[in-house]
Amino acid sequence: MKKITFIILTLGLSLSIHAQQKNGGITPEMLSQIKQSYQNTPADKAIQNAITNNDINRLAINTESKNNFDTYFSHRVNSKGITDQKSSGRCWLFTGLNVFRAKAIVRFDMGDFQFSNNYPFFWDQLEKANLFLQGIIDTKDKPMGDQMVEWLFKNPLSDGGQFTGVFDILMKYGVVPADVMIETYSSENTTRMANLISLKLREWGIQLRDQAAKGAKPADLEKSKTEMLGTVYRMLVLNLGEPPTTFTWTRKDARGNPVATKEYTPKTFFDEFIGEDLDTAFLIHAESSTH
Repeated sequence: MKKITFIILTLGLSLSIHAQQKNGGITPEMLSQIKQSYQNTPADKAIQNAITNNDINRLAINTESKNNFDTYFSHRVNSKGITDQKSSGRCWLFTGLNVFRAKAIVRFDMGDFQFSNNYPFFWDQLEKANLFLQGIIDTKDKPMGDQMVEWLFKNPLSDGGQFTGVFDILMKYGVVPADVMIETYSSENTTRMANLISLKLREWGIQLRDQAAKGAKPADLEKSKTEMLGTVYRMLVLNLGEPPTTFTWTRKDARGNPVATKEYTPKTFFDEFIGEDLDTAFLIHAESSTH
């Protein structure tokens, strides 16, 4: 029996390959022509040796373009210390908060002061989860093959963003000092957390579409979405910590001397240390390759 099954499978495979050859597949003649396009020249060998042992992006750098590369800026931001986003896609958050950090340091004569990047990142992830789930509800009547639906399920969550996205988060949720909501392993290494939440979001997306297909009312879908976001919130707390609602913080001057101790909410801290500075334009100096 096993022998007969093997023969049948082998015959089926050979017929499949034969069919491909007669219907636009790769024939032996075509394969021969394809192989002839590779000449295996000394240059090819050198390139292969280089690529197989090095990062191709580094090898592709045009060193001549680095000559006479003008990095002069007429205006520079005075700041104290640096911030490190580690293995995360939060460059947009670090960029925005560092702009406001520099202004706060000068205005209040502080030392190496930093805003918490973890705090707005928490709310960013929750907002993006809601954006995905609401998108699923809004497209519930579209087929799974619809481009928008496909895009949603392919991109349920991301830690990336734009500098202007900082405005929305800060205006809605405020901001806190770095030592009030510190960095965690997951905030500095976001991939694993993002993958887990994305898996749940895709699962919930299917559930919401099933509910809608069975005639669920908008209020029922909204209730389900809220419950799902409750789980996302818990996942974020476990990974990033729970955002504070109130906190007591002591401002120190550039010499490390205490100046004032006050109780804040994230919104009142935002009002005092950023406030109207959200009206900001930005320029980007980025060296990157195009493909």
